[in-house]
Amino acid sequence: MICEIDEGYQYGIGVFETISVVDGRAVFLERHIQRMEKSLKRLHIGKTVSKTEILCYLRKNYMKNGVLKICVSEENILFLHRDNTYHLSQYQKGFEVATSKILRNETDTCIYHKMLNCAVNILEKRNFAKQGIDEPVFINTKGYLAEGATTNIFFVKGKLLYTPDMKCGLLPGVMRDYIIENYQVRQDFIKKEDVQFFDEMFLTNSLLGIMPVRKFHNIIFDKMEMGKRLNEEYLMKRADL
Repeated sequence: MICEIDEGYQYGIGVFETISVVDGRAVFLERHIQRMEKSLKRLHIGKTVSKTEILCYLRKNYMKNGVLKICVSEENILFLHRDNTYHLSQYQKGFEVATSKILRNETDTCIYHKMLNCAVNILEKRNFAKQGIDEPVFINTKGYLAEGATTNIFFVKGKLLYTPDMKCGLLPGVMRDYIIENYQVRQDFIKKEDVQFFDEMFLTNSLLGIMPVRKFHNIIFDKMEMGKRLNEEYLMKRADL
């Protein structure tokens, strides 16, 4: 694999997609392509990746339960793959999350794109993992919850779902869009102190699907019923998505 030293390598000006692959099939492939093309246009990067190219790569690199990562910058298109390491016991137990001291700048347009420059997210996730915490959650400069380091966040109150409004500064996740399109969701401005009033919390991304949250700081969500049920429904539909 040969990479040109372009602005993607020097400054992180480029985008990537991480796509769940099940039995050789990319889940939500069209949605990932559309989001990638939108971001490439916004960054004025002339390259594109076609569905045909992706399907060809998947045929040559069959995955039972894997991850396809596509990285695109001005001079490079990279295809990478690996196993999806999330396992059933994590969904049964639920994640533990906590807020980061690093603020999310909701005025930064880069936040709204899945850019190669995501070192803050990855380093913070590694730091939290050392403390036994599965995912850090970022708060924006106005004090509202925004997103996890690698996830979008949702809350449950009764039968209604809540998620931070896009204006809070977050990536429009593919799984986030799926939840909003298929369930009753209110996009809102939620503060850390509001979390105690919700019945449940769960996280989403393309690789996790829907992960129940067991603990947010000292708040314990015992049941995690909605998160588990929605993930089961997603897994049943996944073959058609």
